[in-house]
Amino acid sequence: MAKRRGRTIVLVIVIVVIAIVLVRLFGGPAKPKSTKSQTIPVTVAKASVRDVPVYLDALGTVVAYRTVTVQPMITGPLEKVLFHEGQFVKQGQLIAEIDPAPYKASLALAEAKLAQDQASLANAELQARQYASLVARNYTSKQQAATAEATAAEDRALVKQDEATIETDKINLAYTKIRAPISGLTGILQVNAGNIVNPNITGGIVVINTLQPISVQFSLPQQDLPQIRRAMDAGAVHLIATAEGNPVTAPVLDHGVLSVLDNTVNANTGTLTLKGKFPNPKLELWPGSYVNVRTLVQTIGHAVTVPPVAVQQGPNGSFVFLVKPSANAKDPATVTDQPITIDYENQSVVVVAKGLAAGDQVVTEGNSRLKAGSKVTIVAPPKAGAP
Repeated sequence: MAKRRGRTIVLVIVIVVIAIVLVRLFGGPAKPKSTKSQTIPVTVAKASVRDVPVYLDALGTVVAYRTVTVQPMITGPLEKVLFHEGQFVKQGQLIAEIDPAPYKASLALAEAKLAQDQASLANAELQARQYASLVARNYTSKQQAATAEATAAEDRALVKQDEATIETDKINLAYTKIRAPISGLTGILQVNAGNIVNPNITGGIVVINTLQPISVQFSLPQQDLPQIRRAMDAGAVHLIATAEGNPVTAPVLDHGVLSVLDNTVNANTGTLTLKGKFPNPKLELWPGSYVNVRTLVQTIGHAVTVPPVAVQQGPNGSFVFLVKPSANAKDPATVTDQPITIDYENQSVVVVAKGLAAGDQVVTEGNSRLKAGSKVTIVAPPKAGAP
């Protein structure tokens, strides 16, 4: 019995010793954290004043400013092709020739017929004058004089007919030389030299597209009509064409102006059709391709702006965490949830109509851990590319 009691005492002593060792190894009650460890690190941005452009973004299709299918006006063998595919040609430039021989012969025949009829007319007029003189002296009947005058009138009509035929033949002969009706870029040649062409040939000889300037056609919702009309009433509406992708960050291809707003709303889609004109100096806009079109409908002047990441949504609407510096420079700053009224926002900026002033600091990162009255430490944002 005494032996058991001794063992129990020894066991208790061992347990106490182990407990003391553990307390010394792992420390006692936690010490209160410093004020600095209780602050929340955040990054901030200052509300700034600037002019903010308001754009309406849409996907557009590039179309040629002018498109002409070069069609023969007469029938005949295509004798020469005086351009190569994909060549820029100027308006009036000779680009093809049809064999002119049949039309030269027809013109010569018409001119000979005119000379013949002019000779007949001269003789008929002479006879008409003679019969008129004889009738005045009662040497012949009035009927013969009238017949002579009618013959002269018929010959005058034949001369006019011949002159019209000659004019037609000259036009047809001119049509043997095919000239570019507009300045632009030629496409793929549809008919090679040696083929018989006519005014009804399918696809014509070639299609010419005007690329400088060039047009872009696009659509916007009908709800945007009031903004577009106000912008048009104020003057030329500026357009920006960018590559496909995010219209804000995509490369800019060209700047242009709105040239036409269609006179009706598409009832099936509820959209407006618009067309812009671009100078296209580098030929970066090509017919058939898709581009983003940004329509400048307004510029908000002297607007108070903040980054979109600073704006939070709460039960009472939009707000930002506004940084309030401490009266004592050694104490950390605090934040308050400042309600704001948003006038306009896009992917890169928010225009604040009410609630902030220029220079106010708002939290841009770390706001998920904040509430009104939270103490914060302002840290620099990480550099681009840093983990």
